[in-house]
Amino acid sequence: MKKIDKHMTVTEILAVDPIIANILSGQGMNCLFCGAAVNETLEEACLVHGIEGERIDLLVAQINDFLGVPEGAEDTCI
Repeated sequence: MKKIDKHMTVTEILAVDPIIANILSGQGMNCLFCGAAVNETLEEACLVHGIEGERIDLLVAQINDFLGVPEGAEDTCI
């Protein structure tokens, strides 16, 4: 499974697993229906929705936990 990071576009992240949209929606981000998701990184989308700093890192960790990516895994396919 590919590790998610905040520099990936929202579209790239949703391509890994579309169910991630539920996690994003829980943060007030309805990314499945947003045209900006194609070019906007997760970090940029978070900032637009008032999610900043450590909260972005926590969201990334939550997504990776959902995907079963071990903490501290490299940014490559596992």
